[in-house]
Formats: sequence, C-alpha cells, structure tokens
Amino acid sequence: MGLLCVNLDDIQGEYLPYPQGSSLMAGTKLTFITQLLCSLLALSSLSWGLGTCYYAPDLITSLPGLADLPNFKQWSGYLQAGSDKCFHYWFVESQGKPESNPLVLWLNGGPGCSSMEDLLAENGPYRINDDGSLYTNPHSWNLVANVLYLESPAGVGYSYSSSQNYKINDQQVMVADNYQALQSFFTKFPSFTSNDIYVFVESYGRVYVPSLGAQIVNGPASINFKGFDVGNGMNSCWLSDETLLEFSYYHGMIGVNLWDSLNTYSCSEGSCDFRNSTQDTCFDSILEAYRMIQGVGLNIYNLYAPCWGATGYQERYAADVSNLYSKYQFNVAVPRPSAPGAPMPGVPRCISATAMYVWLNQDNVRQALHIPVFLPTWELCSTQVTSQYQRQYMDMAPFYQELLQSNIRVLVYNGDTDMACNFLGGEKFVEALNQRVMTPYHPWYYKRQVAGYFREYEQITFLTVKGSGHRVPRYRPAQARKMFESFLRNTMYL
Repeated sequence: MGLLCVNLDDIQGEYLPYPQGSSLMAGTKLTFITQLLCSLLALSSLSWGLGTCYYAPDLITSLPGLADLPNFKQWSGYLQAGSDKCFHYWFVESQGKPESNPLVLWLNGGPGCSSMEDLLAENGPYRINDDGSLYTNPHSWNLVANVLYLESPAGVGYSYSSSQNYKINDQQVMVADNYQALQSFFTKFPSFTSNDIYVFVESYGRVYVPSLGAQIVNGPASINFKGFDVGNGMNSCWLSDETLLEFSYYHGMIGVNLWDSLNTYSCSEGSCDFRNSTQDTCFDSILEAYRMIQGVGLNIYNLYAPCWGATGYQERYAADVSNLYSKYQFNVAVPRPSAPGAPMPGVPRCISATAMYVWLNQDNVRQALHIPVFLPTWELCSTQVTSQYQRQYMDMAPFYQELLQSNIRVLVYNGDTDMACNFLGGEKFVEALNQRVMTPYHPWYYKRQVAGYFREYEQITFLTVKGSGHRVPRYRPAQARKMFESFLRNTMYL
C-alpha cells in the first residue's frame, strides 16, 4: 500500500514534495478530516509493518506563534530512511540565493536527541518565547545557506519506524539510514543536487558524519560534497577522558592535593593514564575527582552557566555523564528529585526546554509541520532510543584519515567552557591526525574582540569559541555564524 496525502494547490514547480512513483489522492483541499483519514491509513500501515512513510503537503504555510511567514520557503515532512524508517525533516531555504548557496545537513547527537532543538534554540531562523510566540533569530545560519534539519535516528523527535524497532547502532545510523534519508531528500528536491553540500553535526553526531561523508564521497558523483564540521564532539573517548582532569584542575574544580595525588599515582615520565589504570591508588584518586564533577550541581555543558535542574538525578543527564570514564563504570548514585517541577523526561538536567516542549506538542503546530496524529508527544532526547543504542566507535580518527585524503575540508570546533566534550581533547585529537600545519595557533575575532583561537592544518582546522559551552550557536550565536560563514567560504577566521 502506498500512502500519499496531498493538497493539490501546494505542488510548486521543481520543489515537488512527494515521492516519485506515487499516485495523488483525489481531492481539492486537504481538510482536517482527510488528514485524519490519511493518518489512520498510515497507522494501519504502521501496524502491518509495510514501512511506507506518512506524506502530507510538506510546504509550511503557517506557523502558530508567528504573525507572518518570512520571505524564504520552508518545508516539514518525512524522508524515507530505509524500508521501515521515516525521518522527520524541516528544511529552510536560504535567505540569500537558495539556488546557489550551499546546502547544509544538520544532525544533533545524544545519541537520541532532536535537531528541532537546534532549529528553535541554536542556529535556526526562529527562537521561542516563554509564552509560545516565535521571533526571528538575527544570526540564523539560513541567512547564507539552505539548511536541512533531520531528526535521526528513528524514534527521535517525530521520526519513527513502522516496525517499532528502535534498537540501533553507530554503523546503521552513520551509513545506511542517514544516507538513504539524504537520497530521499534529493528525490523531493532535485534542484539542490547541484549545490555544494556540507554536513554539520554536534556532540554525539561526531559518530554520524565521517562515515556518512565517506558514503557520499563514494556515492553518485552528482552530489558536490565539500566538507563537514563537528561541534563539541567526543571524537576520541580516550583523549576526552585523559584531558578532563586537566581541564577540571585548571578550572578550579579539583584541589591541588588531589591533583598532586593524580599525578603521583597515575603519571610517569610525563605520560598519564587516567582512563585505563589498574592501580588501586590511581583509581581511588580518579573516583574522587569524578565525584567532584558528577551530581554536585555543575552544568557540565557550560561550566560558567547556572544549572537549571541544580543537584539531583535525571536520566538524560546521567546518560551524558556516563560518557565520562565509561571504562571504569563508576555509576555514582545520586538521589532523584522529589520537588514539583522536576525536569521533563529526555531533557538534559541543566537545559531548560519547557517552551520548546509546549510549542512542538501543540496540535496546531503538529498540523502546521505535517506530523501524523498517531505519533506520540515530542521529546528533546528519546529515552527509548538512548537505552537501546549500541555504541561501537570510540575513536573516529580512521574515518577522518580516509576523508582527508579525498580533498574534503573539515572543521572541528569546541566551546571552551564545555566539560561534556572538553576542548583539550578536541585539540589533541586533531593534532594526532598529523596533518601539516598551515597557520599556527592564533586568535580570531568578532567585532574586534577575541572570539576564540584556531590552528589550521592541511584540510582540517581546530577552533575554540571563547566563553561558550556545549552548544556554541546557542551560547555565542553571532560568533558561531561568523565561524560558519568563514568555513563555507573557505576564508580565514580572523
């Protein structure tokens, strides 16, 4: 059974938001009743496991909370990411020259967190007020590029699987699903195949992009893949763990006596083993340092920012903290909060996402974004996906090495107050790739103020953003946009 529910008035030229080979459902206007019927049919397909994505007219014609639509086009709908997987996307056209500006695919990490957060709270065209109204982001990345926000993998946000199987691993997400979703996008929007293509990811997205890039490079020559970017990604779990204690000490989180103990029992001849030591004295010191970081109320995503949830346990936060020193499996117990207003499921404890939850789960918003009625409420991070996700790749260096030989440009950047994926680990990772240095470590500027530091290598750049936490476009939006434009235009970050 093929399902396709459309509004015939929304078919516009080359932007045909419908899968090839499908028949149009008879009718003149897509009313709520016909949309409901389409959703019921899709629900039947879901229960039968036939794997055909729910389709509606993807063009967004109104947005609740926004008085007037902007002067750029935007679409929200579904991309086929396998026989039984349907990925929700929101595509915003460039405010400049969409026909020639780059196309950027944006993926969030987690694993299991939604890219809608990035569209509505980081680098997208909108921000949400507490009352549910929208306002425009003056530093939106679609000022200079077409941006495709994809909720991946299935089970994240409004993406779903008709088989309801949400057990997945790194390889499946990296290559098979995201690549098929990208191919599905070009089927809907064929004119964009001629644009330069970039993939930008954040956090655990560091796993998704290198192999996806390799798949694109080895795929159809018609895709002009030019480069990728990893923001605050844990590209090497080993290097991240090795540098976290150094980061903690020099940011005043552990005292000098504990630091001396760590160096005495875990270091020898200038080399430290903070991640894989079997000595009891070293392990005890590392555990003590870990307890100074985890569960005390620090915002691990932005050290100098307040923590919305303060102290206490929350599943998403615990999942993120478990990335640190995972080999030791400390599992430090922290009591659950009992006070009213505790963080909602799937929200990292130090992040306030109430306005986003309320807005994305409104019925009129779901209809405007063409979300089928059979799907459950939207969550920022899916506990279902996270709990079943199988991590396979602890070091992404081999993938980087392969792509750097394919004339692909790469940017690795870190906010320098992020503890979850600290900048020292990112810097050491890029340095270990042994690329020729083109520009030595140097400050870069925004409005004549130091915005961070960078070092350029052949084909790859490492860059820090001063005073920013884990989500750079959220904490330093203007600086992030300059960084973004400089990378796309291949110009210096000065």
